[in-house]
Amino acid sequence: MAFLTIDGRSVAYRLLGPEALPLVVLAHPLGMTQAVWDDILPMLLPRCRVLTWDLPGHGASQPWGDTPITPADLAAEALALADHAGVSRFHFVGTSIGGVIGQQLIGEHAERLLSATLTNTGAVIGNADLWSTRAGRIRQEGLAAMAEEIVPRWFAPASFEAEPALKAGWCTQMGRGDDESYARLCEMLGSHAFSGKLSGKGVKVRLLGGSEDLATPPATLEALAAELDGAPLEILQGIGHVPSVEVPKLFAEKLLAGMAVELGNVAEQGVNYATGLATRKQVLGEEHVARSTQNANSLDAPFQQMITRLAWGELWSNDDLTRRERSLITTGILAALGREELVLHLKTAKRIGLSEAALRQVLMHVAIYAGVPAANHAFALAKELGWGEELS
Repeated sequence: MAFLTIDGRSVAYRLLGPEALPLVVLAHPLGMTQAVWDDILPMLLPRCRVLTWDLPGHGASQPWGDTPITPADLAAEALALADHAGVSRFHFVGTSIGGVIGQQLIGEHAERLLSATLTNTGAVIGNADLWSTRAGRIRQEGLAAMAEEIVPRWFAPASFEAEPALKAGWCTQMGRGDDESYARLCEMLGSHAFSGKLSGKGVKVRLLGGSEDLATPPATLEALAAELDGAPLEILQGIGHVPSVEVPKLFAEKLLAGMAVELGNVAEQGVNYATGLATRKQVLGEEHVARSTQNANSLDAPFQQMITRLAWGELWSNDDLTRRERSLITTGILAALGREELVLHLKTAKRIGLSEAALRQVLMHVAIYAGVPAANHAFALAKELGWGEELS
């Protein structure tokens, strides 16, 4: 876990995975922490760079302070963290109040989003009286006392039956939060709604809900879908308010499907240039792509466009293989052929997170199947680029 100071507050976050992968930002529900994402991380990290954080007064993040909290404040935290990661556009996933943050991003910062998956949330959640009452009780009784009442609303009965310790564990976690920050977030939910603010934003949005969700039932998600121009909605049967905890494998599969690049019918129409360019920038770095574009002239500009669409659009944007797997394949082929692009892809392999052991095995395969001279040349180039350490 790391910490970033945002507007004078210490915010706890995790940034996992190599920079050459697309970034997904995950926002957790009220009363919980970024730990709600732990069980889906093994499935996301081969394909994504992941950023999670604790909301104000939750987990290891510093309490908010004495001023009201707004959705704009929370969205600003998400954007500050994405900027800290060096990313201009990202995928966003938010559950419950995390979905409220997502709606704020869609409404005011659509240009920053590659996609948004909003789960177990709504344009309007509950009502002002309900949230005002809860805020008052939290201030009087405290989170530790209220947890016994609130936590059972998060999960379907079947989840408690399958994991009897689930309730006690999350009651303990909720009780460690800051009462005033939680109360101010309750007041925010009671005073802000997104009705009429989400149409026509041009963001690829997907909605997920749970059939057993008491806090944001399917009807709430259906109303949100209408606000989002009929965004696709799927209700997971037998699931409550926190699918990342209740069905992490299924939830991760749904997220990856929602974030996948829409390649269309490649055989008939090909992939558009913008898709290939976005992937090329993620993998190679924006500076390299800018140099390639600036150096192009009337002779090779159409060639640059072609390889952007074909190599980076139809191949590297396709999700059938991870970018790590494509790096292994590309490095091996270029080493075997002795092509000058090997230098670029040896650098790219580091951005993608290829290990020294994996690169060694690729080049040893080259030695066996393409010849020792080709492998010797590739090993020498890799060492010049900083791969490997001196033996004592």
